[in-house]
Amino acid sequence: MDKNQITGIVLAGGRGSRMGGVDKGLQLYNDTPLAKHAIQLLQPQVGSLLINANRNLDIYRSWAAEADAQIVVDGLADFAGPLAGFLAGLEHCKTPYLMTVPCDTPRFPSNLVARLSEALVKNDADIAMVSSPDDEGVLRHQPVFCLLKRELVESLKVFTEADGRKIGAWAAQQKLVRVNFNEAHDDQKAFYNANTLEDLQQLSTYEKH
Repeated sequence: MDKNQITGIVLAGGRGSRMGGVDKGLQLYNDTPLAKHAIQLLQPQVGSLLINANRNLDIYRSWAAEADAQIVVDGLADFAGPLAGFLAGLEHCKTPYLMTVPCDTPRFPSNLVARLSEALVKNDADIAMVSSPDDEGVLRHQPVFCLLKRELVESLKVFTEADGRKIGAWAAQQKLVRVNFNEAHDDQKAFYNANTLEDLQQLSTYEKH
């Protein structure tokens, strides 16, 4: 799959509840805001870029200008979660595919999109979703890391209009392939997400070691 067929979206529109309500994308990891890490990692892997944000829009707009990206805000009210970002992305996507990544996972792989797109095409799937090992080595689904077809927008509208909010529940209604990132050369912390400030500190400590 040519990367120009894919639009990427960095999801930075959450409430940040487990960080005390701060804007998670603005928190620093290695002296750089989390959302900027995601932008820098995703942009080379896709043809065009969206940034989903709902506050501090002047800051995100400045980053969007640097990255030749577009800001999209949630169409659903009250910080409705990542599916609201999925929907905003699909509604603004001008390519056949959308790649979603969260803003709080600053180590995701540089071959993320290539591996998901290969699996999606090979399995004739609608969605390719990441699975990665937890600290005990058990594979866990990473539902915010998805490559999905733009044509799913109507299905997602129906789901969210019925107050559906869980990515996994919606994805299970589609033809879904899960892609394991547990090969020997894979970074075991590639999909470690910083939900709290303590998580972010632990990740920074891991990086130094």
